[in-house]
Amino acid sequence: MRFAHVSLPGSATPQLVTVDDDGAAVVSLLFDGAPATLNALIEGGDELLERVRTTALNAPRVSLEGAVYGPAVPRPPVILAVGLNYAAHSSELGLKTDTAPTVFVLWPNSLTGHDGTTSWPRTLSESVDYEAELGVVIGKPAKDVAPETALDHVWGYTVVNDITARDIQFAEAQWSRCKSFDGFTPVGPVVVTADEIPNPQDLHIWTVLDGHTLQDASTSQMVRPVSTLVAHLSASVTLLPGTLISTGSPGGAGYSRDPQVFLRDRSTVTVGVEGIGALTTHCRIIG
Repeated sequence: MRFAHVSLPGSATPQLVTVDDDGAAVVSLLFDGAPATLNALIEGGDELLERVRTTALNAPRVSLEGAVYGPAVPRPPVILAVGLNYAAHSSELGLKTDTAPTVFVLWPNSLTGHDGTTSWPRTLSESVDYEAELGVVIGKPAKDVAPETALDHVWGYTVVNDITARDIQFAEAQWSRCKSFDGFTPVGPVVVTADEIPNPQDLHIWTVLDGHTLQDASTSQMVRPVSTLVAHLSASVTLLPGTLISTGSPGGAGYSRDPQVFLRDRSTVTVGVEGIGALTTHCRIIG
């Protein structure tokens, strides 16, 4: 199944909806006590998901035309980001792929949705870059799990654009601030349940900036697959339901190009992952 958080025309309140070719069904209207948020749906476990799945089959649909998308994962307990997880990307940035994953936290204010506008002051950075990434959403709590069973704890997958101010990234010892400006973590447009993605290491991943394809790769090129990342992270921290893990970006970043290519005022950037969808962000530089 596919789920999104959207504000339908005439309403400013984001609602959890199922999304299919016929439109969207508002989950909270499916039955008494139906979940109103993705977090509540995940925490309800397999039984609740199955009830939503069954009830939604014959539920009335509404059009998503004119809907405003919120972050597909609106309130994760934490956003864990993995850097340098594609050899081509670490090489083009001149950084080493270490013996253990590079992990940092993205701040919740950075979350935004599909087809939104992200803006930042010119005085802060004119070297803002795109990074297409596969997002992983945890379902069952994961602590000390083995790679062989790690995917059993994954509830679903989404698309993340890990927007990055490169000048700040290379000026500071940590990477959270350079990637956590307001709106720097678009997520969506949907979360796809794990049963629809049988192999997260066999997905096309791409970026199109102002009509030009700049990233074009496969998740098979990850240095460490999703199962290894979940196992590694769970060794030191319990991964709670709803946790969002952004799994790294392939080669093709604008910083490494000659000449360099950065997000400009009025740029439109779309990142996508096969089987999930395409996530679009409109850019404005202030000042």
